[in-house]
Amino acid sequence: MGPHPAVAAIRLAVRRVLHDVLTEHHTDPAATPAAADTRPLVLVACSGGADSMALASALAFEARKLAVRAGGITVDHGLQDGSAQRAAEVAARMAALGLDPVETVAVTVGREGGPEAAARDARYAALDQAAERHGATAVLLGHTRDDQAETVLLGLARGSGIRSLSGMAAVSGAAGRYRRPFLELDRQTVRKACVAQELAVWDDPHNADPAYTRSRLRHEGLPALEKALGKGVVEALARTAQLSRDDADALDSWAADAENAVRDESGRLECAKLFGLPPAVRRRILRRAMIAEGAPAGSLFARHIEEVDRLITGWRGQGAINLPGRVEARRQGGRLVIRQG
Repeated sequence: MGPHPAVAAIRLAVRRVLHDVLTEHHTDPAATPAAADTRPLVLVACSGGADSMALASALAFEARKLAVRAGGITVDHGLQDGSAQRAAEVAARMAALGLDPVETVAVTVGREGGPEAAARDARYAALDQAAERHGATAVLLGHTRDDQAETVLLGLARGSGIRSLSGMAAVSGAAGRYRRPFLELDRQTVRKACVAQELAVWDDPHNADPAYTRSRLRHEGLPALEKALGKGVVEALARTAQLSRDDADALDSWAADAENAVRDESGRLECAKLFGLPPAVRRRILRRAMIAEGAPAGSLFARHIEEVDRLITGWRGQGAINLPGRVEARRQGGRLVIRQG
């Protein structure tokens, strides 16, 4: 008798990602453990919740059959009483699954961008450092199709354009470090896999706290949409994410190709040439220029891009535009100057 259907589904999703990693690493999936030092290391980022525990279990199971070393990282954000003890418990559960190395990393969460964004930034910084420290080829994240739907709705609410609507990529980060095997699986399937395997999970109370935007969207917003529009909203939003990502990638490529043509011999952006581009391409060039000068990508919103765009399309002698990261943009002698203020 085979595994529970939910367990089979999560293992298949992880197996596909591991095969991709091995192919990129030019490693034979059937290589023997004798070459342990040369096998790529894949880490799972595990909070102890159902999504990441299911992912840790599937990684441990599949890695035993492939030429992959599997480990785990849990991040202690220090935002709740007893968080250090819970992180230690999660690490022990990962070790019990056979993951090695297993590490707990404590971080200090700042305030920039709000509590959710600050915690996310601290978590990814810790995961990046852990991956570098251990020489990991990839880090697996447990985001599901439901998480993708929530991300699309949050992007829609911010009005940040098609890139926000494209949600989370299956592969992201430097050199494709982050992999999300569960983006095509719903949260219910993942939870069923945990029950079938009798995996102990921890439900973060922040996920049910209405003080957090994503929590309100999860428990109030999406259910209201499904009540009004019928079932299938999550699947439709996930499809929207993929279609939007394809379009955004094409426009990003166009903008990258066009950027050199709108700069003068000293590398400054020429407003007249920018004006002649389609708005979607021009605004991408502007955003790239802002980020290159130090504006944090996660803090740049549509209103910032629009204000700078008006220096080109609605020029009336207005002064400098202040941007996140102490970056400013001003029009000067027919050129757009973007730099640290």
